[in-house]
Amino acid sequence: MRSARFERAYAAHYEPIFAYVLRRTDSVQDASDVVADVFLTAWRRVDDMPDDEETVLWLYGIARRVLANHARSRRRYDRLAARVLATGTTSTATEARDPDGAVAAAFDRLRPEDQDILGLVAVEGLTPTEIARALGRPAVYVRVRLHRARSRFARELNAEGIEM
Repeated sequence: MRSARFERAYAAHYEPIFAYVLRRTDSVQDASDVVADVFLTAWRRVDDMPDDEETVLWLYGIARRVLANHARSRRRYDRLAARVLATGTTSTATEARDPDGAVAAAFDRLRPEDQDILGLVAVEGLTPTEIARALGRPAVYVRVRLHRARSRFARELNAEGIEM
């Protein structure tokens, strides 16, 4: 029963979770590792898995936490590599759409929490209510956070010379 429930969730939600993670990692390999951790956590907590319509939101919540851990590890690795190599380069998926890097620079200056909530809305297409369920927070909390994140992003864009 547990196995069948997990298998249904995996089959139904692997692709959107993988796409969500891929947009937030530097490579397909990193995304694959993160998604494997997401579903490992889901397997361990299969008894806590909500009903079908809520499952993907629950998985997004797990993915956010695994990504946060991955990002912390990546930052530690990057700092160490920078010290060892005395250089550091990164590339982002937005370079092709933002050749001068103005939008990416503005977005990168946002707090990770702001980046995450804006991404859940703009890229994943979640509503504030769905985000609230994924985060285990009241919808009003998410709406306020989203409003503030949008305001901060608009200020950063203005600093880059992009009028909103």
